[in-house]
Parts: sequence; structure tokens; C-alpha cells
Amino acid sequence: VQLQASGGGLVQPGGSLRLSCAASGSIFRLNVMGWYRQAPGKERELVAAISGGSPRYADSVKGRFTVSRDNAKNTLHLQMNSLKPEDTAVYYCNAGVSYYNGGYYYGDYWGQGTLVTVSS
Repeated sequence: VQLQASGGGLVQPGGSLRLSCAASGSIFRLNVMGWYRQAPGKERELVAAISGGSPRYADSVKGRFTVSRDNAKNTLHLQMNSLKPEDTAVYYCNAGVSYYNGGYYYGDYWGQGTLVTVSS
């Protein structure tokens, strides 16, 4: 199972970016999926998560970011609007994955990270 994140880049304050995360492999089911970020010198923090119910967000991004998933395509997205310099970080996707490998197993997987830089 692999998670591939994409969509990061340089954007001016107030701008928008859309991150995507594609899961591949012998996936039986994607359970909770989420986006985390880690800014220089800081710990990794949860940005947004989504499972079968309502998504949840960090207070710092509520009203600006929207997380969504496409279960048919095994993808996760994060629409980021009204970006601020403090949103600058490496963003990682994460998923709890039920997969088949001779039997059914469960694992927690991370994407490789994509850098978002918000600067004028």
C-alpha cells in the first residue's frame, strides 16, 4: 500500500491550493483518512480528518480548508483557501487501510509529504 501526495507549491497570502493524495495497492477499504502538517521546528499536527461521518478540522483552519474523499478512486483532497503564512508546512496524508495480503490486515500509512509555502 502506498500513499502519494501532490499539489503543494508556493502561493501568496490569501491564495488557494488543492492537495491530493492517491492510495494504491491491495486495498480492501480505506478507513479514516486525514491531512497533517509539520512546520519547521514544530511538531506534526492534525489539519483535517474524514471517515464515514462529518469531517473534523483543526481550529486554525476551520472555515478555510475543506477535506473530501473519493472512495471509488481511493483519493483524498484538501482544498485550502485564504492561505496564511502560518500555513507554511510540509503536508502529509495519512490513512488507516484494510488490505489483503494472503489474509486481511490493517495498517496505518503515510504519504511522502508535499511542501506548501505561503509567502509574498
